[in-house]
Amino acid sequence: MSPTGEITAGPRAGRREWIGLAVLALPTLLLSLDISVLYLALPHLSAGLGADSTEQLWILDIYSFMLAGFLVTMGTLGDRIGRRRLLLTGAAAFGVASVLAAYSTSPEMLIASRALLGVAGASLMPSTMALIRNMFTDPKEMGTAIGIWFACFMGGMTVGPMVGGLLLEHFWWGSAFLLGVPVMVLLLVVGPRLLPEYRDPNAGRLDLASVALSLGAILPAIYGLKELARGGVQAVPVAALVAGVAIGAVFVLRQRRLANPLLDLRLFAGRTFSTAMGIGLLAGVVMAGTTLLSSLYLQTVQGLGPMEAGLWLLPQNIAMVVGSMVAPALARRIRPAYVIAAGLLVAGAGLVAHTLVPVVGGLPLLITGLVLASFGIAFPMSLTMNLVMGSVAPEKAGSAASISQTSGEFGVALGVAALGSLATFVYRTQIGGELPAGVPAGTADTAHQSITAALGAAQELGGRFAAEVTDAARTAFTSGLNVVAAVGAAIFIGLAVLSVIVLRGEGAPAAAPQPEQAEAEGAVEAAPVPVGAH
Repeated sequence: MSPTGEITAGPRAGRREWIGLAVLALPTLLLSLDISVLYLALPHLSAGLGADSTEQLWILDIYSFMLAGFLVTMGTLGDRIGRRRLLLTGAAAFGVASVLAAYSTSPEMLIASRALLGVAGASLMPSTMALIRNMFTDPKEMGTAIGIWFACFMGGMTVGPMVGGLLLEHFWWGSAFLLGVPVMVLLLVVGPRLLPEYRDPNAGRLDLASVALSLGAILPAIYGLKELARGGVQAVPVAALVAGVAIGAVFVLRQRRLANPLLDLRLFAGRTFSTAMGIGLLAGVVMAGTTLLSSLYLQTVQGLGPMEAGLWLLPQNIAMVVGSMVAPALARRIRPAYVIAAGLLVAGAGLVAHTLVPVVGGLPLLITGLVLASFGIAFPMSLTMNLVMGSVAPEKAGSAASISQTSGEFGVALGVAALGSLATFVYRTQIGGELPAGVPAGTADTAHQSITAALGAAQELGGRFAAEVTDAARTAFTSGLNVVAAVGAAIFIGLAVLSVIVLRGEGAPAAAPQPEQAEAEGAVEAAPVPVGAH
């Protein structure tokens, strides 16, 4: 620490570190690409394996369940056994699971393979971020490296549909899973030579009871949120969510008593860490809900097919890639708090545009709003990750990365559930006043359920009422989108103010204090100084 009290930066990275970053970009790019490819492959694999609707949902969801459930455990495990060792172990497991998934002979085998892919993915994600924290101790270089990491993640989401489309046009559905095999083989070959090993020598033993409690808290909570978003308030998902929260409370109590906890709660004592985590979580909530509703608007209100709607969503991914590269460059000249606030205000302006999206001819305004929101949100998403990683000691990098990424998983699930429910409430409130007089009671009841149900009922109804029911449903759904966008814009503006108030004292990101310094000060000190999913 310097005489002025500022935490000094470490040495600048050399060629080996930058080449190592390129190696770490491989699994990052693949994991995000693998997510977007599956959406295109699902109809093909369902036909090939004879998967019913329930099995299709589990094929999609089991990956994210296992990923979210094991992130905390794997991040902490990497601190104990070594980040490179865990990364390479996860790469080997991911390659094997990819082959098993590609050559699955039944829906059950594919679900099991996807579960293994989720566990392997949980070992890859925090390991890559923790190694970046260890390799790049200079604050400016760490910001650039995290920006590149975030850009690679979003780049995979962007090119995934195109790559998947090409593969599925010329090969069978299993080829989508085989994408991961050569990437993981390359990582296993070059990783030991280019990536350094880091571990926390004082981490202690892994507490298996804490591992079980973390899984018991996260898995039911994520399941409950997803099912509430999908089917509304029902007994099973509500019970799962309550159980997850209750087990989570037991988990927290146990961590407070352990000398070597699975999750070091002292990390949250740092104001920079906790504020950055909060901003990242809420930003993820808003963007997840907005993107979901925008996708539904393109298909149900504008009448586009899934592939065409997906192509219209590509500009927002590109904008997020650009924003994640611009943000670190700006943060080298302007305090990160102001860059984060500016990005949130730009994102808020994009959502204000969403509040004006009409039923007819709303495509240009919707896409413009999405591009602005995605470009702006890339600023806080990349810089808050930088703040999180820069505000903890290097020995805790794996734990910090896993907490951040688990928060991202919760943000997506919570955004879809909460903002989706808000949009549904507005839709059901509006649809009654929009339906024409004389519509059969059965049709009106069906139309109140959702816009997709209303469009199906209108098609079956036919006659003069069909067009009116369709217009009423589209008008009500657009009102829901407008309201959700207004709420999201208000949240972004509030977060912009919060970031300036709480983080304005932070300069360019700096190396974290040494463990003995943090212990002497009673907490992990906040160092002056990307998220997305799936």
